[in-house]
Amino acid sequence: MTDFSRRNFLKAVGIGGAASLASLGCAANGTATASRSARVIVVGGGSGGATAAKYLKRFSPDMDVTLIEPNATYYTCYGSNWVLGGNAEMDDIAQSYDALQSRHGVKVVQDTVMEIDPAGRTVTTSAGEAMNYDRLVMSPGIDFRYDAVPGITEADSERIPHAWKAGEQTRLLRQQLEAMPDGGIFVMVAPGNPFRCPPGPYERASMVAHYFQQEKPRSKIIILDNKEAFSKQGLFMEGWAQHYGDMIEWVASSRGGQVEEIDAANLRTISDGGFTEFKADVLNYIPPQTAGKIAKQTGLAGDGFWCPVNQLTFESTIHPGIYVIGDSSVAGAMPKSGHSANNQAKVAAAAIVRDLAGLEPLAPSTANTCYSLITPDHAISVAAVYAYQDGTIGGVEGAGGVSPMDAPASVRRQEALYTKGWYDGITADIWG
Repeated sequence: MTDFSRRNFLKAVGIGGAASLASLGCAANGTATASRSARVIVVGGGSGGATAAKYLKRFSPDMDVTLIEPNATYYTCYGSNWVLGGNAEMDDIAQSYDALQSRHGVKVVQDTVMEIDPAGRTVTTSAGEAMNYDRLVMSPGIDFRYDAVPGITEADSERIPHAWKAGEQTRLLRQQLEAMPDGGIFVMVAPGNPFRCPPGPYERASMVAHYFQQEKPRSKIIILDNKEAFSKQGLFMEGWAQHYGDMIEWVASSRGGQVEEIDAANLRTISDGGFTEFKADVLNYIPPQTAGKIAKQTGLAGDGFWCPVNQLTFESTIHPGIYVIGDSSVAGAMPKSGHSANNQAKVAAAAIVRDLAGLEPLAPSTANTCYSLITPDHAISVAAVYAYQDGTIGGVEGAGGVSPMDAPASVRRQEALYTKGWYDGITADIWG
């Protein structure tokens, strides 16, 4: 993409999308009056939940909106790979809820939701407080399926971090990389589809390679993958060859990448019926994923791993009055990413305001952009636009795009600047 087209793409449908979505909320023409006395609770203060809370108040300023989130500081998963690569600190990916409260009038409750009663429309927190709602937005993110591979349990994450929820796990993995000897082996086990942030494991490998190149140049990275291909594969491999030589080895499922067992005590992976083994100095096991625990407990996923929704509004098809957004939802062609969650939250907020006002939902366009750093000065990206049609969200043919192969260094540097600009822009839109 050219500088002009990328800049205008982000302005039109990327970071905010607020101008086009604001009209769906009807705040400007008075039709949101019926929503003013309504109470909406938002569970989860990540990219989806914080956006939903903010835009519910923007679309209907007099609405009673409460956001329940256990953490006072939220660390974005996107950007956490930069911390592992040594070109960012934890404070750089830390977000607070101050602006949501002081600037936008959202009530923020620092607590954990323990139970949801869809019939009685109540939410109960760990403090024992029961809150009534007219509409509920769920953005609980992901949890992990540790039962998918024998030999490892959730308790092992203190020694074998996933770091797929940013925060203490990010710090732990960073400390392990720092303690690893030069010449050591970092083994990453990438999850199967679908999972949070499809390019994320491969950006992580890139950033760890950048750190190794600076501090531990004799070290090796092995990616064990139960897939035969991955997002932006050609661009990643081009960048790896250019910057890191043979430091990164990607092992596809058919070549031993499908991990069948983990020897947690010895940091060892086992594949091919025991014929293929990899011993790690640092093992980064990213388990298969599922909808967040509270969504599963509430029955929003039914018998599956993810929560089915009406993809026009993101209202649950299992429990009316509950809207599920972000990684936990089944959202058609949209990937599980922070950018997707941000867009889905605005759609849900608008749908709630219209529903409470007795209006039919409108079908907006949504978008996703995923930037990935290969070095701090070399980035690649993929962008897509989506539309609701025939009951599902699908990609718009000819819209969006992917970084070109064989691009000059100046293009890659420009994309790296876009990466940082995208991060600043989307976090301001969510928490600012």
